[in-house]
Amino acid sequence: MSIIELYNIFKNYPTICTDSRNLLPNSLFFALKGDKFNGNKFAEKAIQGGCKYSIIDEKEYESKNCILVDDVKSTLQELAKIHREQLNIPIIGITGTNGKTTTKELINTVLSTQYRCFCTKGNLNNQIGLPLSILSISKKHEIAVIEMGASEIGEIKNLSEIAKPNTAIITNIGKAHLEGFGSLDGVIKAKTELYTFIKKSKGLLFVNSGDKLLLKESENIKQISFGSNKKSDYKAKLSSRFPYVSIMKNNITINSNLIGDFQFENILAASVIGDYYNISPENIKKAIENYTPKNNRTEIVTTANNYIILDAYNANPSSMESMISAFSELKKENKFCILGEMRELGEYSKEEHQYLIDKMLELKIETVFIGEEFCKITHLNSFKNTVDFIENREKYNLKNKTFLIKGSRGIKLEDIIKYL
Repeated sequence: MSIIELYNIFKNYPTICTDSRNLLPNSLFFALKGDKFNGNKFAEKAIQGGCKYSIIDEKEYESKNCILVDDVKSTLQELAKIHREQLNIPIIGITGTNGKTTTKELINTVLSTQYRCFCTKGNLNNQIGLPLSILSISKKHEIAVIEMGASEIGEIKNLSEIAKPNTAIITNIGKAHLEGFGSLDGVIKAKTELYTFIKKSKGLLFVNSGDKLLLKESENIKQISFGSNKKSDYKAKLSSRFPYVSIMKNNITINSNLIGDFQFENILAASVIGDYYNISPENIKKAIENYTPKNNRTEIVTTANNYIILDAYNANPSSMESMISAFSELKKENKFCILGEMRELGEYSKEEHQYLIDKMLELKIETVFIGEEFCKITHLNSFKNTVDFIENREKYNLKNKTFLIKGSRGIKLEDIIKYL
């Protein structure tokens, strides 16, 4: 069956399932494979469960209403490319080391005040998630915000060719996924593949004028700059940093529900993109002020005893540095940090975790470190996992504190909150 024939089937059954545990009636089941699973084995079950067709790539599992292709993942991506060609709407592409999900959600909140906007759900931003996102865009949508994630060089290039963004933004470039990228230079090469696509397709970039690296990498590409720099196309200033970040732009103050000076660029980016797509200043202000982060992304939690800044969704050296810096400047008493290990750093892991330990000693902020990577370096105030810390929490005075809880989501640091 040709990809065009499959697309015609998709138009009649435009819902896609990839998990045999969550099947929807009259949908298409794509039998994806991974290191520990083989969706082909569940193709028949999917049809019995209500799916109209199963797309498979292993002939031994072929049965009625199964469509055999060479490779299911590649077919999914090609299907998304065809669907993108049918969409006559602007798509905003977004990537970056830190802040891309928050910025994506802010942009979506702003654009949704005047458009029927599609936005990448959760972290569906990879080689499977992005095609699923594109295929979820329907005729009712007028604009889309698509997040792109990567852990290897070449992935953003491929995702860009699927999503074909008209405009794009890189929030920043820092140390993350070093195991896959090999070095910071590898991260730069990978992330700027989005710039390369925009230049080739004659699109438009939104560039943070305060980021010298992004300015350098975006030279000779059509762009709109934003920042506190006087030379920026859109200028703003940080008007308040506690308890939440506020910015002043065009004599309008926007009071966010976000923590940390680094959120200034994310808020301003959403505001500028709103301006570009003709969102009124009133709607931009209202949208950003009504946005509250969820899913353990820089949330304020108050308990009977403590004030907690919870950022337990993701962690890498760059985001750790930004959050710890913001926390150290916070005008609060009795500060206490609970830091979880950073993952996917490869050969840089020991160096980056040692840096964090030294940084906290320098700042003289009481800190506990959670995770095997920290335990390899020190046994002082370090615990192999979250449960280990919870079981030994009596060693510390955990009342009347201002906490920063920051780490990778796999460590489940949010489980600690009930004990604070």
